Amino acid sequence: MSPQTFTAGSAPGAVPVVGHALRMMRRPVQFMSSLSAHGDLVRIRIGPTDAYVPTHPELLRHVLTNDRTFDKGGVFYDRARDIAGNGLVTCPFADHRRQRRLMQSAFQRSQLKRYSVAMQAEIEDTTSRWQDGMVVDAFPELYGMALRTVGRTLYSTPVGPEQAEGVQRAFDTVLNGLFRQMFLPRAVRRLPTPGNRRYARNLRYLHDTTQQLIDDYRRDGADHDDLLSALLASRDEEGGGRLGDTEIHDQVITIMAAGTETVAGTLTWIFYLLSQHPEIEAALLREVDTVLGGRPPQWDDLPNLSLIDRVISETLRLYPPAWLFTRLTAEETEVAGVRLPKGTTVVFSPAAVAQHRPSFPDETRFDPDRWLPDRVTPLARQAFMPFGTGARKCIGDLYARTEAALGLATILSNWRVTCEPDMDVRPVPLATVYHPRRLRLRISRRTSWETARPAPSAVHAGGDAA
Repeated sequence: MSPQTFTAGSAPGAVPVVGHALRMMRRPVQFMSSLSAHGDLVRIRIGPTDAYVPTHPELLRHVLTNDRTFDKGGVFYDRARDIAGNGLVTCPFADHRRQRRLMQSAFQRSQLKRYSVAMQAEIEDTTSRWQDGMVVDAFPELYGMALRTVGRTLYSTPVGPEQAEGVQRAFDTVLNGLFRQMFLPRAVRRLPTPGNRRYARNLRYLHDTTQQLIDDYRRDGADHDDLLSALLASRDEEGGGRLGDTEIHDQVITIMAAGTETVAGTLTWIFYLLSQHPEIEAALLREVDTVLGGRPPQWDDLPNLSLIDRVISETLRLYPPAWLFTRLTAEETEVAGVRLPKGTTVVFSPAAVAQHRPSFPDETRFDPDRWLPDRVTPLARQAFMPFGTGARKCIGDLYARTEAALGLATILSNWRVTCEPDMDVRPVPLATVYHPRRLRLRISRRTSWETARPAPSAVHAGGDAA
């Protein structure tokens, strides 16, 4: 870290037993982005646990790039391991380097180009079922599309609708229950309450179904040129060996969890933001029409869909879908002049640094053009961490961005999407992924005259984020 002096403080408003849980439940991103007013390192309470939140980008980078000292663990990962076991996202430092080497080949750009074909096929299948004038509930509709898309990239052929719906329901229950489980004392989690039984039942279903899919795949024995084939074929070039059966199981659940709700949440917020900024929506439509000319997008089109890429980046900044993770100090250390004993919980929240004023002038403004090559600054790049950074940066960041870009381009090519007036953009309380409570979209088929409209002389991104 630089020799500059960092400040430390505590967040006000903690209440007995639950700490800051109520504020985090009601407005999680707003709460996290407000912490910088109290220091560069801010102490909060997550239920009964004291935790420290780096709110300065340099401090957060120090934490994330020193993953031996700030290891995966704490109240979030204790519960996340119920779902993803010891997968790449949840495993501790001792297991991470080997797993990362084994997983890396499955996420190379050459592989992603292959996966994009399956992604596009599922996206087109979903949108082909839409009808002119229909209204869809944004997050569930986009979540279903994302889950089936990940399923098709994993297994190369479409997952059956009944099985997909079952997995979706199980993920809904488990992921929505994760944060509630995180805030509950251990004794309460063990009680046979209806909520605890429902959580356990869906968790079993999720693991049993995943194992059944893997077993069926192994019996087939063929190389399907998909993500699961790449995982099964992976080899550790440094230490030899391959992913074991349990590891494959954990990685499949990790990929399904990480590649569904996050993409659906991002796309949902994009459609909300476009409804507030029609000039940016008009620019997106012109870009899509110019680049695609009415045909479906492909991998090679993505570099030319630059505004779509910037809109995704700016949405991830203002509405980071994965808004809270925890680390545990593996040894005593010091951050911002504060001594942190071994076993201290440190919180990584992209939202805590996403509105850092020196990095993002006019920080609450939805401005995709701040990511133009001639405008983006080193400070902005350093403060933008929706996928983390360092050795544990999300391995699927390009996978998720590809899925979101193909989905957005496909939808905008064919449909006008408008938000119904009964929207409620307050976040779902204690959801693992940040998304609005209700956002219904009216889907109207685009007409040829819209595609042919002349472009306005100038369009500027602008407006304040909600």
